[in-house]
Amino acid sequence: MEALTFNTIELILLSAAGILFIIQLIYYFGLYNRIHRHNTSVRKEEVHFSREFPPLSVILCARNDAENLRKLLPVILEQDYPQFEVIVINDASTDDTEDVLGMLEEKYPHLYHSFTPESARYISHKKLALTLGIKASKHDWLVFTETNCIPASNQWLKLMARNFTSQTQIVLGYSGYDRTKGWFHKKVAFDMFFQSLRYLGFALIGKPYMGIGRNLAYRKELFFKQKGYSSYLNLQRGEDDLFINQIATHDNTRVETDYNATIRIQPIERPKDWKEEKVSNIATARYFHGIQRYLLGFETLSRLIFYGVCITGIVFGILSLHWLAAGIALFIWILRYLVQAIVINQTAKEMGGGRKYYFSLPVFDLLQPIQSLKFKLCRHYRRKGDFMRR
Repeated sequence: MEALTFNTIELILLSAAGILFIIQLIYYFGLYNRIHRHNTSVRKEEVHFSREFPPLSVILCARNDAENLRKLLPVILEQDYPQFEVIVINDASTDDTEDVLGMLEEKYPHLYHSFTPESARYISHKKLALTLGIKASKHDWLVFTETNCIPASNQWLKLMARNFTSQTQIVLGYSGYDRTKGWFHKKVAFDMFFQSLRYLGFALIGKPYMGIGRNLAYRKELFFKQKGYSSYLNLQRGEDDLFINQIATHDNTRVETDYNATIRIQPIERPKDWKEEKVSNIATARYFHGIQRYLLGFETLSRLIFYGVCITGIVFGILSLHWLAAGIALFIWILRYLVQAIVINQTAKEMGGGRKYYFSLPVFDLLQPIQSLKFKLCRHYRRKGDFMRR
C-alpha cells in the first residue's frame, strides 16, 4: 500500500503533467492534425471544389538565380493548365539571369519578364518586383512561388485552381524542403514542416493568420483594394506573411493540401542563410494581428513545462525509490510522444517530405523553441535598419 501513497510534491508534479498532457492533446488533435483531417475529408469527397479553371498569372522575383531558373521555369511553364502566363521580374541580377530568361522566352510564348529600376530607393526591392509583376499580369488570379522552389507535379496549378470558388480570394499551399542527408538539413526541414502544421492548421479551422510566398494565390483585385504592400513597403520582408495577415478571413481563405500541389524547396546549404531568414521572419511577425501567435506561444510554453515536470517527476521518483511515481511520469511522457509521432509522421507522409521522425522527434521538439529564442535574441540585438529597405 505504501507504493500507492504519494507525497505532496509527487501529487503536484503528476497532476501538472496530466494537465499539461491534456493541453498538448488539444493542440495536436485540434490544430496539428488538421492537414491530415482535411486530406481525409477530400478523399471522402466532403470538400467542395470548383470545376472551372480560370486563366491565371504565375509571378516570381529573381535575383542572380540563373541556375535555379533553368531548372524551375520549365517545370512551371509546362504545367497541365488551360491558360496561364508566367511573369518573372529580374531584380538587378549580375549573373546570366537575363540571358536565361531571354532564351526561355523564345521557347515558351507564355513567359514574360521585366526588371526593377536600378534607381529604386527606400523600398523593399522584392515588394517592388512583385508589384511590377502584379501590375503587368493579364489575369485576376495570381499564383506566387520562388526561384528556389519546384512544384511536385504538373498538376500544381490545377489543384490550386480547384479552390478558386466564387467566395475564395486567397489560397494557401504547402511547401517543404526536399529530403537531404545531414543533421542541419533535417533540422531545417522539421522546422519548416512544423511551421506549416501551425499556419495551415489555423487556416483550416477558419483562423488564417499568415501565408508563405513559396506557394500562395490570391486575386489581383484584392491586392489593389488593400493598396498592395503600402503599409510596410520599407520592411525587408512581409510581402507574403504580413499581407495575408491583413486580408485573410474565415470566409475568403482556403487551403490546398494535396501532395501534387506541394512545392519542394531546395535545401539551404549555409546555416548563416537559414539564420538570416528566421531572424527576418521574426522581425515581421511582431506586426501580426490576431491571437494566433500568442496561442502558439502558449503551446510552446506548455510543451517546455511538460518536459520539465515529467523529467522532474521521473528523477524525484527514482531518488526517493518511489518507482510508481517515476513510472507514471514516464508513462505520461510516452503517451504524448506516441500521439506526437502519429500526428507528425502521418502528415509528413501525406505531404511527401520523405522523412520519418522517431528518435529525432524529442530532440527537435525541445530544440525548436530553443532555436526560436536564440533567433529572437539575435533580432533584439540587431539594428532596426538591418530589416529595412532592401
